Amino acid sequence: MAITQVAVYAHLSAADIEALGHELDKIRRDIEDRRGTRDADYIRRTIAFQRTLDAAARLTIALSRKRIGWALGTAALAVAKIVENMEIGHNVGHGQWDWMNDPEIHSATWEWDMAGLSSQWRYSHNYRHHVFTNVLGMDDDIGFGVMRVTRDQRWRPYMALQPLQNLLLAATFEWGIAVHGLDAECARAVGRAEKLAEAKKLLGKIARQTGKDYVLFPALSGRRWRRTLTANLTANTLRNAWAYLVIFCGHFPDGAEKFTAAVVERETKPEWYLRQMLGTANFHAGPVLAFLSGNLCYQIEHHLFPDLPSNRYAEIAVRVRALCDRYDLPYTSGSLLRQYLLVMRTIHKLALPDRFLTATSDDAPETASERKFIGRNAIDVADGKRPASRQGLRAALRARQRDRLTSNSQSRQEDRS
Repeated sequence: MAITQVAVYAHLSAADIEALGHELDKIRRDIEDRRGTRDADYIRRTIAFQRTLDAAARLTIALSRKRIGWALGTAALAVAKIVENMEIGHNVGHGQWDWMNDPEIHSATWEWDMAGLSSQWRYSHNYRHHVFTNVLGMDDDIGFGVMRVTRDQRWRPYMALQPLQNLLLAATFEWGIAVHGLDAECARAVGRAEKLAEAKKLLGKIARQTGKDYVLFPALSGRRWRRTLTANLTANTLRNAWAYLVIFCGHFPDGAEKFTAAVVERETKPEWYLRQMLGTANFHAGPVLAFLSGNLCYQIEHHLFPDLPSNRYAEIAVRVRALCDRYDLPYTSGSLLRQYLLVMRTIHKLALPDRFLTATSDDAPETASERKFIGRNAIDVADGKRPASRQGLRAALRARQRDRLTSNSQSRQEDRS
Protein backbone atom coordinates (compact mmCIF):
# COMPACT_ATOMS: atom_id res chain seq x y z
CA MET A 1 0.00 0.00 0.00
CA ALA A 2 1.05 3.61 -0.49
CA ILE A 3 2.40 5.79 2.29
CA THR A 4 -0.25 7.03 4.71
CA GLN A 5 1.96 8.59 7.42
CA VAL A 6 4.74 10.52 5.70
CA ALA A 7 6.49 11.50 8.94
CA VAL A 8 6.63 7.91 10.12
CA TYR A 9 7.93 6.69 6.77
CA ALA A 10 10.54 9.46 6.65
CA HIS A 11 11.65 8.77 10.25
CA LEU A 12 11.22 12.46 11.05
CA SER A 13 9.46 14.13 13.94
CA ALA A 14 7.15 17.13 13.57
CA ALA A 15 9.99 19.38 14.71
CA ASP A 16 12.31 17.84 12.10
CA ILE A 17 9.85 18.48 9.30
CA GLU A 18 9.23 22.04 10.41
CA ALA A 19 12.96 22.73 10.50
CA LEU A 20 13.42 21.15 7.07
CA GLY A 21 10.67 23.39 5.72
CA HIS A 22 12.37 26.50 7.09
CA GLU A 23 15.64 25.48 5.40
CA LEU A 24 13.88 25.04 2.05
CA ASP A 25 12.08 28.35 2.44
CA LYS A 26 15.50 29.98 2.91
CA ILE A 27 16.68 28.47 -0.38
CA ARG A 28 13.60 29.84 -2.15
CA ARG A 29 14.05 33.33 -0.74
CA ASP A 30 17.74 33.35 -1.62
CA ILE A 31 17.09 32.44 -5.28
CA GLU A 32 14.22 34.92 -5.56
CA ASP A 33 16.41 37.69 -4.15
CA ARG A 34 19.26 36.92 -6.57
CA ARG A 35 17.40 36.27 -9.81
CA GLY A 36 17.73 39.06 -12.33
CA THR A 37 19.62 39.98 -15.48
CA ARG A 38 21.58 36.72 -15.57
CA ASP A 39 18.38 34.68 -15.61
CA ALA A 40 16.55 36.92 -18.08
CA ASP A 41 19.52 36.77 -20.46
CA TYR A 42 19.55 32.99 -20.15
CA ILE A 43 15.96 32.45 -21.26
CA ARG A 44 16.22 35.01 -24.06
CA ARG A 45 19.42 33.38 -25.37
CA THR A 46 17.72 29.98 -25.17
CA ILE A 47 14.74 31.19 -27.21
CA ALA A 48 17.02 32.80 -29.79
CA PHE A 49 19.12 29.63 -30.06
CA GLN A 50 16.04 27.44 -30.45
CA ARG A 51 14.51 29.59 -33.18
CA THR A 52 17.79 29.85 -35.07
CA LEU A 53 18.29 26.08 -34.89
CA ASP A 54 14.72 25.47 -36.04
CA ALA A 55 15.14 27.74 -39.07
CA ALA A 56 18.54 26.26 -39.97
CA ALA A 57 17.17 22.72 -39.68
CA ARG A 58 14.21 23.45 -41.97
CA LEU A 59 16.45 25.10 -44.57
CA THR A 60 18.81 22.12 -44.47
CA ILE A 61 15.92 19.71 -45.00
CA ALA A 62 14.49 21.78 -47.85
CA LEU A 63 17.72 22.57 -49.71
CA SER A 64 19.86 19.47 -49.22
CA ARG A 65 19.60 16.85 -51.96
CA LYS A 66 21.38 14.05 -50.13
CA ARG A 67 20.18 11.68 -47.43
CA ILE A 68 22.87 12.85 -45.03
CA GLY A 69 21.52 16.40 -45.35
CA TRP A 70 18.01 15.17 -44.60
CA ALA A 71 19.27 13.20 -41.58
CA LEU A 72 21.23 16.14 -40.19
CA GLY A 73 18.36 18.54 -40.76
CA THR A 74 15.87 16.18 -39.14
CA ALA A 75 18.14 15.62 -36.14
CA ALA A 76 18.58 19.38 -35.72
CA LEU A 77 14.83 19.91 -36.01
CA ALA A 78 14.24 17.25 -33.34
CA VAL A 79 16.70 19.02 -31.01
CA ALA A 80 14.99 22.37 -31.67
CA LYS A 81 11.62 20.84 -30.82
CA ILE A 82 13.06 19.23 -27.69
CA VAL A 83 14.51 22.52 -26.46
CA GLU A 84 11.23 24.35 -27.18
CA ASN A 85 9.25 21.68 -25.38
CA MET A 86 11.46 20.98 -22.37
CA GLU A 87 13.56 24.03 -21.50
CA ILE A 88 11.24 26.70 -22.88
CA GLY A 89 7.58 25.61 -23.11
CA HIS A 90 7.46 23.48 -19.97
CA ASN A 91 9.35 25.97 -17.81
CA VAL A 92 7.66 29.11 -19.15
CA GLY A 93 4.34 27.34 -18.54
CA HIS A 94 5.32 26.93 -14.90
CA GLY A 95 5.66 30.68 -14.54
CA GLN A 96 9.42 30.51 -14.01
CA TRP A 97 9.90 33.73 -15.98
CA ASP A 98 6.67 35.60 -15.08
CA TRP A 99 8.68 37.88 -12.76
CA MET A 100 10.27 39.47 -15.86
CA ASN A 101 6.86 40.92 -16.84
CA ASP A 102 7.70 40.19 -20.48
CA PRO A 103 4.39 39.54 -22.29
CA GLU A 104 6.11 37.19 -24.77
CA ILE A 105 7.80 35.03 -22.13
CA HIS A 106 4.89 34.59 -19.76
CA SER A 107 2.93 31.54 -18.65
CA ALA A 108 -0.38 33.15 -19.63
CA THR A 109 0.66 33.84 -23.24
CA TRP A 110 3.18 31.18 -24.30
CA GLU A 111 1.78 28.48 -26.59
CA TRP A 112 4.14 25.61 -27.13
CA ASP A 113 4.94 23.64 -30.28
CA MET A 114 2.89 20.56 -29.40
CA ALA A 115 -0.58 19.19 -30.07
CA GLY A 116 -1.81 19.91 -26.54
CA LEU A 117 -3.15 23.27 -25.43
CA SER A 118 -0.88 25.06 -22.95
CA SER A 119 -3.76 26.40 -20.86
CA GLN A 120 -5.21 22.90 -20.37
CA TRP A 121 -1.80 21.46 -19.58
CA ARG A 122 -1.16 24.14 -16.95
CA TYR A 123 -4.17 23.00 -14.92
CA SER A 124 -3.53 19.26 -15.21
CA HIS A 125 0.20 19.66 -14.62
CA ASN A 126 0.83 22.73 -12.46
CA TYR A 127 -2.13 22.06 -10.19
CA ARG A 128 -3.23 18.42 -10.33
CA HIS A 129 0.28 17.00 -10.59
CA HIS A 130 2.51 19.43 -8.72
CA VAL A 131 0.18 20.14 -5.81
CA PHE A 132 -0.88 16.50 -5.32
CA THR A 133 2.31 14.79 -6.50
CA ASN A 134 1.95 10.99 -6.44
CA VAL A 135 -1.22 11.10 -4.33
CA LEU A 136 -3.44 8.25 -5.45
CA GLY A 137 -6.76 9.37 -6.87
CA MET A 138 -5.63 13.01 -7.04
CA ASP A 139 -2.51 13.06 -9.23
CA ASP A 140 -3.60 11.95 -12.70
CA ASP A 141 0.05 11.66 -13.79
CA ILE A 142 0.48 8.38 -11.89
CA GLY A 143 0.72 6.15 -14.92
CA PHE A 144 -1.12 8.78 -17.01
CA GLY A 145 -4.24 6.64 -16.84
CA VAL A 146 -2.78 3.89 -19.05
CA MET A 147 0.09 2.46 -16.97
CA ARG A 148 0.10 0.51 -13.75
CA VAL A 149 3.15 1.79 -11.88
CA THR A 150 2.20 0.87 -8.30
CA ARG A 151 0.39 -2.06 -6.73
CA ASP A 152 -2.10 0.41 -5.32
CA GLN A 153 -3.57 0.43 -8.82
CA ARG A 154 -5.82 -2.56 -9.25
CA TRP A 155 -4.68 -4.97 -11.96
CA ARG A 156 -7.04 -5.36 -14.91
CA PRO A 157 -6.69 -7.73 -17.88
CA TYR A 158 -5.83 -4.99 -20.39
CA MET A 159 -2.76 -4.16 -18.31
CA ALA A 160 -1.11 -7.33 -19.58
CA LEU A 161 -0.50 -5.30 -22.74
CA GLN A 162 1.12 -2.35 -21.01
CA PRO A 163 4.65 -3.11 -22.28
CA LEU A 164 3.23 -2.47 -25.76
CA GLN A 165 1.14 0.46 -24.54
CA ASN A 166 4.31 1.90 -23.10
CA LEU A 167 6.00 1.94 -26.52
CA LEU A 168 2.94 3.52 -28.11
CA LEU A 169 2.80 6.18 -25.40
CA ALA A 170 6.48 7.05 -25.94
CA ALA A 171 5.96 7.59 -29.68
CA THR A 172 2.74 9.60 -29.27
CA PHE A 173 3.48 11.38 -25.99
CA GLU A 174 2.32 14.81 -27.15
CA TRP A 175 -1.09 13.36 -28.01
CA GLY A 176 -1.32 11.65 -24.64
CA ILE A 177 -0.53 14.97 -22.94
CA ALA A 178 -3.17 16.71 -25.07
CA VAL A 179 -5.90 14.22 -24.08
CA HIS A 180 -4.66 14.27 -20.49
CA GLY A 181 -5.07 18.04 -20.29
CA LEU A 182 -8.53 17.94 -21.84
CA ASP A 183 -9.67 15.22 -19.42
CA ALA A 184 -8.53 17.34 -16.47
CA GLU A 185 -10.36 20.41 -17.76
CA CYS A 186 -13.53 18.42 -18.45
CA ALA A 187 -13.42 16.96 -14.94
CA ARG A 188 -13.67 20.44 -13.43
CA ALA A 189 -16.02 21.87 -16.08
CA VAL A 190 -19.55 22.70 -14.99
CA GLY A 191 -21.97 21.32 -17.52
CA ARG A 192 -21.80 19.94 -21.02
CA ALA A 193 -21.37 23.36 -22.65
CA GLU A 194 -18.07 24.00 -20.82
CA LYS A 195 -16.77 20.56 -21.74
CA LEU A 196 -17.63 21.10 -25.39
CA ALA A 197 -15.92 24.50 -25.29
CA GLU A 198 -12.72 22.94 -23.95
CA ALA A 199 -12.85 20.20 -26.58
CA LYS A 200 -13.34 22.85 -29.28
CA LYS A 201 -10.28 24.75 -28.02
CA LEU A 202 -8.16 21.62 -28.20
CA LEU A 203 -9.40 20.73 -31.68
CA GLY A 204 -8.47 24.23 -32.82
CA LYS A 205 -4.95 23.84 -31.46
CA ILE A 206 -4.58 20.41 -33.06
CA ALA A 207 -5.72 21.82 -36.41
CA ARG A 208 -3.17 24.63 -36.21
CA GLN A 209 -0.35 22.36 -35.07
CA THR A 210 -0.90 19.58 -37.58
CA GLY A 211 -1.55 22.13 -40.31
CA LYS A 212 1.83 23.75 -39.67
CA ASP A 213 3.85 20.53 -39.46
CA TYR A 214 2.08 18.34 -42.00
CA VAL A 215 0.50 20.77 -44.50
CA LEU A 216 2.13 24.22 -44.53
CA PHE A 217 5.83 23.32 -44.37
CA PRO A 218 5.50 20.36 -46.78
CA ALA A 219 3.57 22.61 -49.19
CA LEU A 220 6.33 25.22 -49.04
CA SER A 221 8.77 22.52 -50.14
CA GLY A 222 6.99 22.05 -53.45
CA ARG A 223 7.92 18.82 -55.20
CA ARG A 224 9.97 17.74 -52.18
CA TRP A 225 6.98 17.83 -49.85
CA ARG A 226 7.38 14.15 -48.88
CA ARG A 227 10.91 14.88 -47.66
CA THR A 228 9.68 17.67 -45.38
CA LEU A 229 6.66 15.70 -44.22
CA THR A 230 8.72 12.70 -43.13
CA ALA A 231 11.29 14.98 -41.47
CA ASN A 232 8.60 16.71 -39.41
CA LEU A 233 7.00 13.40 -38.46
CA THR A 234 10.35 11.95 -37.45
CA ALA A 235 11.37 15.02 -35.45
CA ASN A 236 8.04 15.05 -33.59
CA THR A 237 8.36 11.35 -32.78
CA LEU A 238 11.90 11.81 -31.45
CA ARG A 239 10.76 14.79 -29.37
CA ASN A 240 7.86 12.74 -27.99
CA ALA A 241 10.10 9.82 -27.05
CA TRP A 242 12.60 12.12 -25.33
CA ALA A 243 9.94 13.97 -23.33
CA TYR A 244 8.45 10.61 -22.27
CA LEU A 245 11.88 9.34 -21.20
CA VAL A 246 12.67 12.39 -19.07
CA ILE A 247 9.25 12.47 -17.39
CA PHE A 248 9.11 8.75 -16.63
CA CYS A 249 12.68 8.67 -15.28
CA GLY A 250 11.81 11.48 -12.89
CA HIS A 251 8.63 9.93 -11.52
CA PHE A 252 8.56 6.14 -11.73
CA PRO A 253 11.96 4.64 -10.82
CA ASP A 254 12.51 2.94 -7.46
CA GLY A 255 12.45 5.48 -4.64
CA ALA A 256 9.77 7.74 -6.12
CA GLU A 257 7.11 6.92 -3.53
CA LYS A 258 3.32 7.02 -3.76
CA PHE A 259 0.89 8.38 -1.14
CA THR A 260 -2.70 7.92 -0.02
CA ALA A 261 -5.15 10.81 -0.08
CA ALA A 262 -4.97 10.97 3.72
CA VAL A 263 -1.54 12.64 3.57
CA VAL A 264 -2.90 15.88 2.11
CA GLU A 265 -5.51 16.37 4.80
CA ARG A 266 -4.27 19.38 6.81
CA GLU A 267 -0.88 19.05 5.10
CA THR A 268 1.50 21.90 5.99
CA LYS A 269 3.97 23.53 3.60
CA PRO A 270 6.95 21.72 5.22
CA GLU A 271 5.07 18.40 4.87
CA TRP A 272 4.38 19.23 1.22
CA TYR A 273 8.11 19.84 0.72
CA LEU A 274 8.91 16.46 2.26
CA ARG A 275 6.39 14.68 0.04
CA GLN A 276 7.98 16.22 -3.05
CA MET A 277 11.42 15.02 -1.93
CA LEU A 278 10.16 11.48 -1.36
CA GLY A 279 7.98 11.30 -4.48
CA THR A 280 10.45 12.30 -7.20
CA ALA A 281 13.82 11.20 -8.58
CA ASN A 282 16.75 12.77 -10.42
CA PHE A 283 19.15 11.44 -13.00
CA HIS A 284 22.80 12.37 -13.49
CA ALA A 285 23.44 14.86 -16.28
CA GLY A 286 26.14 17.17 -17.52
CA PRO A 287 25.36 20.66 -18.88
CA VAL A 288 24.23 19.47 -22.33
CA LEU A 289 21.99 16.68 -21.08
CA ALA A 290 20.57 18.97 -18.39
CA PHE A 291 19.74 21.60 -21.03
CA LEU A 292 18.07 19.06 -23.32
CA SER A 293 16.01 17.72 -20.43
CA GLY A 294 14.77 21.19 -19.51
CA ASN A 295 16.84 20.76 -16.33
CA LEU A 296 14.32 18.10 -15.31
CA CYS A 297 17.27 15.89 -14.50
CA TYR A 298 16.78 17.89 -11.27
CA GLN A 299 13.22 16.65 -10.83
CA ILE A 300 13.45 16.81 -7.02
CA GLU A 301 14.46 20.47 -7.13
CA HIS A 302 11.84 21.19 -9.79
CA HIS A 303 9.08 19.76 -7.62
CA LEU A 304 10.27 21.69 -4.59
CA PHE A 305 10.46 24.97 -6.53
CA PRO A 306 8.52 24.55 -9.81
CA ASP A 307 8.32 28.30 -10.45
CA LEU A 308 12.00 29.16 -9.90
CA PRO A 309 14.19 29.56 -13.04
CA SER A 310 15.39 26.21 -14.33
CA ASN A 311 18.95 27.48 -14.84
CA ARG A 312 19.20 27.72 -11.04
CA TYR A 313 18.37 24.07 -10.34
CA ALA A 314 21.99 22.88 -10.45
CA GLU A 315 23.03 25.22 -7.61
CA ILE A 316 19.82 24.48 -5.70
CA ALA A 317 20.57 20.75 -5.99
CA VAL A 318 23.83 21.15 -4.05
CA ARG A 319 21.93 22.65 -1.13
CA VAL A 320 19.06 20.14 -1.26
CA ARG A 321 21.48 17.22 -1.27
CA ALA A 322 23.19 18.72 1.81
CA LEU A 323 19.80 18.88 3.55
CA CYS A 324 19.18 15.23 2.70
CA ASP A 325 22.50 14.35 4.30
CA ARG A 326 21.67 16.37 7.41
CA TYR A 327 18.24 14.78 7.87
CA ASP A 328 19.38 11.34 6.70
CA LEU A 329 16.90 11.36 3.83
CA PRO A 330 17.50 9.55 0.53
CA TYR A 331 18.39 11.74 -2.44
CA THR A 332 17.06 9.49 -5.17
CA SER A 333 19.28 9.73 -8.24
CA GLY A 334 21.12 7.57 -10.75
CA SER A 335 22.28 7.47 -14.33
CA LEU A 336 19.62 8.03 -16.98
CA LEU A 337 20.05 4.44 -18.17
CA ARG A 338 19.67 3.04 -14.66
CA GLN A 339 16.53 5.05 -13.94
CA TYR A 340 15.04 4.01 -17.28
CA LEU A 341 15.75 0.33 -16.66
CA LEU A 342 14.11 0.56 -13.23
CA VAL A 343 11.03 2.13 -14.82
CA MET A 344 10.92 -0.61 -17.46
CA ARG A 345 11.17 -3.26 -14.77
CA THR A 346 8.18 -1.78 -12.97
CA ILE A 347 6.09 -1.46 -16.13
CA HIS A 348 6.78 -5.03 -17.24
CA LYS A 349 6.44 -6.51 -13.76
CA LEU A 350 3.14 -4.80 -12.97
CA ALA A 351 1.67 -5.98 -16.25
CA LEU A 352 1.21 -9.21 -14.29
CA PRO A 353 -1.52 -9.88 -11.71
CA ASP A 354 -0.46 -9.55 -8.07
CA ARG A 355 -0.51 -13.31 -7.54
CA PHE A 356 2.58 -13.61 -9.74
CA LEU A 357 4.54 -11.00 -7.75
CA THR A 358 6.73 -11.93 -4.81
CA ALA A 359 7.44 -8.82 -2.73
CA THR A 360 4.73 -7.55 -0.41
CA SER A 361 2.63 -4.54 -1.31
CA ASP A 362 4.26 -2.62 1.56
CA ASP A 363 7.85 -3.45 0.71
CA ALA A 364 8.31 -3.68 -3.05
CA PRO A 365 10.75 -1.58 -5.10
CA GLU A 366 7.92 0.30 -6.78
CA THR A 367 5.43 0.35 -3.88
CA ALA A 368 6.30 1.00 -0.25
CA SER A 369 4.71 2.24 2.96
CA GLU A 370 5.63 2.98 6.54
CA ARG A 371 4.50 -0.55 7.42
CA LYS A 372 7.73 -1.92 5.99
CA PHE A 373 9.46 -0.60 9.12
CA ILE A 374 7.16 -2.16 11.70
CA GLY A 375 9.34 -3.64 14.42
CA ARG A 376 12.45 -1.70 13.31
CA ASN A 377 13.27 1.89 14.22
CA ALA A 378 9.63 2.87 14.63
CA ILE A 379 9.04 6.51 15.60
CA ASP A 380 6.29 8.05 17.66
CA VAL A 381 5.90 11.54 16.20
CA ALA A 382 3.12 12.60 18.50
CA ASP A 383 5.36 14.59 20.84
CA GLY A 384 7.41 16.15 18.03
CA LYS A 385 10.69 15.05 19.59
CA ARG A 386 13.59 13.40 17.79
CA PRO A 387 14.95 10.36 19.65
CA ALA A 388 18.74 10.67 19.81
CA SER A 389 19.30 7.00 18.97
CA ARG A 390 16.87 6.82 16.05
CA GLN A 391 18.16 6.17 12.56
CA GLY A 392 16.96 8.31 9.69
CA LEU A 393 15.16 7.01 6.62
CA ARG A 394 18.30 6.53 4.54
CA ALA A 395 19.98 4.44 7.24
CA ALA A 396 16.74 2.52 7.84
CA LEU A 397 16.44 1.67 4.14
CA ARG A 398 20.02 0.41 4.09
CA ALA A 399 19.36 -1.71 7.18
CA ARG A 400 16.25 -3.07 5.50
CA GLN A 401 18.28 -3.99 2.44
CA ARG A 402 20.89 -5.75 4.61
CA ASP A 403 18.12 -7.71 6.34
CA ARG A 404 16.74 -8.77 2.97
CA LEU A 405 20.14 -9.87 1.68
CA THR A 406 20.82 -11.81 4.90
CA SER A 407 17.43 -13.50 4.70
CA ASN A 408 17.97 -14.45 1.06
CA SER A 409 21.42 -15.82 1.86
CA GLN A 410 20.08 -17.94 4.69
CA SER A 411 17.31 -19.27 2.46
CA ARG A 412 19.83 -20.32 -0.19
CA GLN A 413 21.97 -22.07 2.43
CA GLU A 414 18.93 -23.93 3.73
CA ASP A 415 18.01 -24.99 0.19
CA ARG A 416 21.53 -26.34 -0.42
CA SER A 417 21.53 -28.24 2.86
